[in-house]
Amino acid sequence: MQRTRGPTITTARAIARALAVVLWCGLPLAGRAGEASELTYSQPDVAGEIVLRALGMLGVPYLYGGDSPETGFDCSGLVRHVFSGAAGTTLPRRAQEIGSEGQEIDREQMQPGDLVFFNTQRAPFSHVGIYIGEQRFVHAPTAGGVVRIESLEVAYWNRRFDGARRLLTTAGDNAPLLASRPAASEAEALALLAIQGEIWRDAFLR
Repeated sequence: MQRTRGPTITTARAIARALAVVLWCGLPLAGRAGEASELTYSQPDVAGEIVLRALGMLGVPYLYGGDSPETGFDCSGLVRHVFSGAAGTTLPRRAQEIGSEGQEIDREQMQPGDLVFFNTQRAPFSHVGIYIGEQRFVHAPTAGGVVRIESLEVAYWNRRFDGARRLLTTAGDNAPLLASRPAASEAEALALLAIQGEIWRDAFLR
């Protein structure tokens, strides 16, 4: 019997596109660690780290009420965890409450790091994910699932799309966002890169 090798080509391309978004966003990684005490994030910095951290959670199992990679996430728990680590901010616990944060934006205006909302429980804004570009988002889907990448172009999500919101707002060019926070430390940067290496090994070398 032939062994199945990793994800489908479509999934592999989705991951590649998502990682390209990360590089485009200009992450504050190890090369800037020595300047950490003097730096705060610009919008691309924060958005890039949000995307990177969201991708780092791929494969974590769904857990209702979960907010930790060790135990699992539900949709809002994932968003709270990512934004807390990337921007030092604490978001409300429920998806509907998060839906009142930030600024409403049109679908055509969405950028990596924005939040996307869906009506999946016959209630507006009952599900939330993190947009990573190319009409794709990362989310914790449902019981029995794992954190994964989905496409807004899939009929199920397209029909249930409730809108998008931007929590990363600026007062001017390169202004701090959400909370002033230094660039990632060298240890943090290396840990995040190690997570990404594990994802790629699991996806393409098994």
